[in-house]
Amino acid sequence: MFNDTIAAISTPLAAGAVSIIRLSGDEAISIANKIFSRDLQKQTSHTIAHGFIQEDGAPIDEVLVSVFKAPKSYTCEDVVEINAHGGPFITRKILELTLKAGARLAKPGEFTLRAFLNGRIDLSQAEAVEQMVEASNTAQAKSAITQIRGSVSRILEPMIERLLNIIASIEVNIDYPEYDDVEVMTHENLLPEAKVLLNEINQLLALSKRSQQLNQGIETVIVGKPNVGKSSLLNSLLDEEKAIVTDIPGTTRDIVEGQIQVGSVVLRLSDTAGIRESEDLVEQIGIRKSQNLLERAQLVLLVLDGSRPLEAEDRELLDATQNSNRIILVNKQDLKTEIEFDETLEYIPVSAANHDLSKLIDELEKRFEIMDTPYEQSLGSERQIGLLENARNDIMRAIEAMEAEIEPDLIEIDLKEGHRHLKEILGEVHQDDLLEALFSNFCLGK
Repeated sequence: MFNDTIAAISTPLAAGAVSIIRLSGDEAISIANKIFSRDLQKQTSHTIAHGFIQEDGAPIDEVLVSVFKAPKSYTCEDVVEINAHGGPFITRKILELTLKAGARLAKPGEFTLRAFLNGRIDLSQAEAVEQMVEASNTAQAKSAITQIRGSVSRILEPMIERLLNIIASIEVNIDYPEYDDVEVMTHENLLPEAKVLLNEINQLLALSKRSQQLNQGIETVIVGKPNVGKSSLLNSLLDEEKAIVTDIPGTTRDIVEGQIQVGSVVLRLSDTAGIRESEDLVEQIGIRKSQNLLERAQLVLLVLDGSRPLEAEDRELLDATQNSNRIILVNKQDLKTEIEFDETLEYIPVSAANHDLSKLIDELEKRFEIMDTPYEQSLGSERQIGLLENARNDIMRAIEAMEAEIEPDLIEIDLKEGHRHLKEILGEVHQDDLLEALFSNFCLGK
């Protein structure tokens, strides 16, 4: 498919023990052979050769060269990986020699692009490669590895086949209307099948959105009246001084954010300005931002000052968050306890100033353990979820048309759009499989 050979540095360009320069293409082995001290043409696939990279016959670096012959390689092309001593100078030098020997500098992501276009992986797997590289927590890594192993195609292919069968039935009925009554066929056969498919897509969407929530982190807001220790709590959770801490109420006037991993779950934390009545214009803006964050938060950490009795502002926040997914924290347990409130309210004692948050950590791990999504049963990117939602909407329109007894050829338009959106998730948008389904499932010889 490609008529040139590409090369690039596959490891970070920084001082280190090892760096890798990768080549891919029909000439990968012959190009590497021009600068290597041994004959790679005779090298067996999936083996490593020891030798020296040379320039004009003089050794430049002692290296290990891995050879992967097509089609059993990452790109389905001949691939060579030069494992050199790490360091920006020598790494760039070896890359330069490969380019002088006939390779072209690869574009960002071009090795994975070739793997996709050569049919080794589908588009969802290609996306997962990038997600694995960029993973910053356990949830993201688990999601990426399941997709790399082909979980998305395994999920979608049965749905695509079911949809093709529905479309094929309509096609046959349009071409050979004498075989089936249109209304009976639609309501007794196709409509139930379409509803089953819609239900499966809805379940997949729900799982996928929950998976995305875990991947990106639970949006968590720390709220409380001024000077109860919200900023100290944030700093203690993040183990860094990110928020300014003073005894002066209203110090935090804007949103301070950070991220923490608790078990396999990531929390995206926001320390908000203390919610109270204020005459300070700047503080008022911060309070409005805090109220907006509170409305869309997926988890609320409500902080109360255990060293003082409950005040009207505390009670207002207790009322405002009672329908939220919240954890009530009674802070300043290192001081004398003065707070009293309804014994039916569950709370967790903490001391943010002394970094005593063990009970909070235990509660977070317990609360979100049940949200551990089976990633092998969900999609892993916003693009995939968006296309699945498009397919869901297409099928919903087709079902409405079936129920309204619209002509089959009009129903088919929405079903084909749904098919296209499902195939687009995998990067396979064409009609060849539709024809195959028609001929394999129905006899059209008459």
